Amino acid sequence: MTPLLQLRISAGYPGKPDVLREVSLEIAPGEILGFVGRSGEGKSTLILSILGLLGLKNGTCQGEILFAGRNLLTLNGKQLRELRGRHIALVPQSPLAALNPSLRLGTQLREAWRAHQPGEPDWKPLLESVSLPAEEAFLRLYPRNLSVGMAQRFLIAMALLHSPSLLLADEPTSALDTITQAEILALFRRLNQERGVGILYISHDLASVAALCSRVAILHQGQIAECAPAQEIFRTPRHPYTRKLIEAIPELPRREAGADLLHLGSHLQQAAGPGGDALQQLQVAHVEPVPVPAVKR
Repeated sequence: MTPLLQLRISAGYPGKPDVLREVSLEIAPGEILGFVGRSGEGKSTLILSILGLLGLKNGTCQGEILFAGRNLLTLNGKQLRELRGRHIALVPQSPLAALNPSLRLGTQLREAWRAHQPGEPDWKPLLESVSLPAEEAFLRLYPRNLSVGMAQRFLIAMALLHSPSLLLADEPTSALDTITQAEILALFRRLNQERGVGILYISHDLASVAALCSRVAILHQGQIAECAPAQEIFRTPRHPYTRKLIEAIPELPRREAGADLLHLGSHLQQAAGPGGDALQQLQVAHVEPVPVPAVKR
């Protein structure tokens, strides 16, 4: 199968040239790949490189980024603008900060739609697909009227607006409480199953990665330390840094941390099933709804 995304890049900034060094990744159509690394390791640099926005941070990227057979690093600004939002979409962290506080939700949807297509579609199926109210009154709200969880769902709806084949999810659960995290992870999994959208899921939270991803790549010191199926990463990690990440979770027994994460992940995955109320299914599964801490920084 031809990869949806295939890249091999090095990227950096003035005074810090080696943020990413020969980083190589592949994502198959419909695959969810987890990309794990500490803050400052270069996760956001990877996203900006894929979107062709690294230059806004005075960064540079060398190598090759193939998306649907096209090398993104050779495209001009107009070609990249046609691609962003329509074929590759971003779900950022800090959802309330990512929305324009001065515009009503309906206005933001319309502007995102008209960036690529004329007219105005029926928003109801889109909003219902992310479990948001499909009512005109909801579209008249401002971002300040939303909870953080609803704002994240709205951002996911905006990302899905043009049915992209690839979602870049940049730590999308980092600002959420644990129960809302479970619901958003269930939503990602359901959308992946129903729409076949590929997801690059970037996080430093091993529990959410175990819950969602089929494969996991570990970023360490600007390079891929290890990339393997999630079961292998969490049960039999090969790289010393991967083992340290799993052992750094203090509230899980160190010997069984990876297995416990997979156990928790399996329950979170069940939340994407029919009738997917994440909180209810977590309670039925007798998994305590308490945070699994992120890796120590």
